[in-house]
Order: sequence, then structure tokens, then C-alpha cells
Amino acid sequence: MEFTIGGQLRVRITPADVGKRVSVRRVCETAPQGATFTDTVGVLTSWDDGVLSITPKSGESVHIPESALVAGKVVPAAPARRRGPAASFEELAPVCARAWQPVESEPLGDWLLRAARGFTRRANSVLPLGDPGVPLDEALGHVRQWYGERDLPAYIQTATGAEGTQELLCAELEERGWRREVTAEVRTAGLAPIGDRDADASRVRLSRDLDETWLSRYQRFETPGPHVLAVLRGGPSVWFASVPGDSPEAAPAAIGRCVVDGRWAGFMAVEVDPAQRRRGLASAVMTALAGKALEEGASAAWLQVETDNEGARALYEGMGFAVHHLYHHFWPA
Repeated sequence: MEFTIGGQLRVRITPADVGKRVSVRRVCETAPQGATFTDTVGVLTSWDDGVLSITPKSGESVHIPESALVAGKVVPAAPARRRGPAASFEELAPVCARAWQPVESEPLGDWLLRAARGFTRRANSVLPLGDPGVPLDEALGHVRQWYGERDLPAYIQTATGAEGTQELLCAELEERGWRREVTAEVRTAGLAPIGDRDADASRVRLSRDLDETWLSRYQRFETPGPHVLAVLRGGPSVWFASVPGDSPEAAPAAIGRCVVDGRWAGFMAVEVDPAQRRRGLASAVMTALAGKALEEGASAAWLQVETDNEGARALYEGMGFAVHHLYHHFWPA
């Protein structure tokens, strides 16, 4: 990260740059011996009373006194992408949302309130793709009331780390006492290389619907009621994959779900029997699903993986998936 001009560090940002992506260097009094400075890159979300607030892609704001600044500059709105299909956040966010359709929803301006009796936060949170049409505090009050009437916690799903994402909203939520509970990556890749992988997809069974056997491997709920089935079956074009277990009565050795939506194929619910991991079953499931998506005309792939799931992140990295942006769920602590 280069800040020097003629060998000198300079602060080239002002309060007028709030809302822009910046890179700053500051004195770090708590740094290890020999390390004097630390760098922060993110969106400048406020500059008040001598303190800067910067929200990096992690979604958690960093507060920096002006007196600690030694350098700063405005940087491009998003880092250059080196691999994966070109896609804007405005294109990809609705595609991801359509793969986890709620049982009921209600618009609030450009926000969408979604509920599915608590099954998966992605179908039980606000999708804030624009202006709510009312002042933020009024919108948040309506959100709390709407979810409270359904005996659900009020979550708002935000995104960071790409052009057009919601670092400003993250900072405003933090200022009002909302806290992050989950952070996950949205990763993208070309679809054809996944379909062409040297994986044994011959054991994989594909279906337009799921059954009790498939559900026995997908244990992300207490009781698979109608709301769970509605969410899993929802989407523009849905496929389910399974690798049979050792007996007809056994749970599948592996499962997966794919939602095809225009040029995009979303992969989710990829789970493998712990006793059969590291045998290529996850790759086989995704290869088989990718083949179906290619037949339907898709060319790009996406998936979501929580940042603390190191094993899955390593698998997807090896399959060519690169991070596009991060998303977070905030709730009023």
C-alpha cells in the first residue's frame, strides 16, 4: 500500500469524502515492538468531532482519531477482480435472494421484509436494496414490529466489500446498537469448469424434488414442516442431488441443491456424511448439478459460505470460487 509522494506521507482525505472508499495509515500505540503503523481500507462512513469511522468489508466499523492519522487517500470503489465472472452487487444480490424465497414478505420502500417461520436467516431477514422510503429510525421501528408480530428476531442482511454494497448502513446500524451475528462470503466462479471437473458423478441422483431421505441428511432444522419444504423448493429452477448411502434405508452419503436463475447457478445445502468426507463426494454432487445448470443455459456459479467454515472455504477455493462480497446479519442487541 503506497501513500508517499516525493517520499512524504500525506493525508489527502477530508470530511467531504464520507461515503467513499479510502485507505488510511495511522499510528498504532498497541502494535508489537517495531511496528509503528497500521493500515485500514474501507468506506469512510463518518467524520465527526475529530474521529473517523471506516467500515471495511468485515462489516465492523473502525474508529480512528484524526490525531492518529499519518496518511490517507481515496481509492477505487472496489478492488480489481482477477478471476470469476464479471458481476455487480446489484445483479447478484437479487439472484441470491431468489434462491432462498420466504413464505411471506412485505415491501418497505426498496427494502423487503422476509419471513419463513425462522428457517434460515436468509429467508427471515430484511433485504435492504435501496431506500426504505421513510427515515431510518422509523424503518427500523417497523422492522422490529413486523418480526415481533411473528415471534421472530429482527434481522437485517447487509453486504460489504464490493461496489454498491452497504457499508454506510452497517455503520448506521452499529450506531443504533445493532450487532453483527453472522458473516459469510458470496463467492462466484465460471460454471463450465465445475461441470467439467474430473469427479465421479455417476453415483449422483438428480431430482426436481426432495424426499424424506434427502431431508435426513440436511439437518438444519428441528422439524421439517411445510415452511422448510416451501423454502427449499422455492426458486426459478431448482434441482436436488443425492449420493445413496450404504443401504436403501440409510441417509444419503451426500446431498446438494442448485437453483438456476438466468445465467446464474447457485449451489447450496452441500453436505456429506462425516464418515465419508475427503472422498470427492461434494465435488461429485456439484459437478452433477453444474451439468444440469449448463444444460439450462447457465454460465456462472455462486455460493455462500460462512467465514469460519475453513474446510468448505478451502474446497470452494480449489474449485475456482473467488470472493465477490461479504454479507452480514445485524440484529438489535
